Amino acid sequence: MIVVTGATGNVGSALVRALAGAGEKVVAVSRGEKPVRLPEGVDHRRADLGEPDGLATAAAGGEALFLLLSGELGVTGPAASEMVRAIEGAGVRRVVLLSSQSVLTRPANPAATRLAELEAALRDSDMTSTILHPGGFYANTFAWAESVRGQRAIYWPFGDIALPQVDPSDIAEVAAAALCSDEHSGKAYTLTGPVAITPREQARDLAAALGEQISFTELTRARALSAMKEFMPEPVAETTLSILGTPTPDEQLVSPDIETVLGRSATPFSDWAARNIAAFR
Repeated sequence: MIVVTGATGNVGSALVRALAGAGEKVVAVSRGEKPVRLPEGVDHRRADLGEPDGLATAAAGGEALFLLLSGELGVTGPAASEMVRAIEGAGVRRVVLLSSQSVLTRPANPAATRLAELEAALRDSDMTSTILHPGGFYANTFAWAESVRGQRAIYWPFGDIALPQVDPSDIAEVAAAALCSDEHSGKAYTLTGPVAITPREQARDLAAALGEQISFTELTRARALSAMKEFMPEPVAETTLSILGTPTPDEQLVSPDIETVLGRSATPFSDWAARNIAAFR
């Protein structure tokens, strides 16, 4: 049995579908009530990962676990060693951790420090583990959906800074491969899209998928921070803006790891935009 935490998110929901489609026995874990739509045969388990007991409840009976720490849990919560002991005590033998590229590129930021501690605790455990280090998600552009629907406009900082963001469905496919095979045990993968793309270029791709013009207004960093703090912890927002505005050379590199694992190129943003354009209509 494979347990998927964060099962209602962009990566988790795609992962549940991929595993169920491959015939795996899957338990989808979320903090809230059972999601309205789960693939046939997928069980649901409600658990709060903010407590070791909740994590043990979530993982119970699972041979493999996909671990995702969302929201405040990415910055604070139980010690990494406690979390790993709870998972191991539940009988899990294989863990795939959705970490972050910032663990490699910005190890001093609070979210990266916590994830790095969790990576180390997993490596020191008796379980096998695979670490995923994605860059920014294409799905972050859902933050533009309301203004695109209402005004055909996008307001965002750093319009001409290019980063190789990644399709959450590609992350899910890599996670599925790692959860279902020993081949990826002990490995870490950096996951990016096929090319670096600017927010202004993403706006053009959305406009093409929509078949209408979309204006782009560049925000100051301060205005962007104020908006981001409404839906993410401030340390995470600060780090996100630093990556968007002053990326390191490594953060601008395209990684080959998705093609290495999946045997195909990473999905371009234009394909993601066409697949998700209903959210922007």
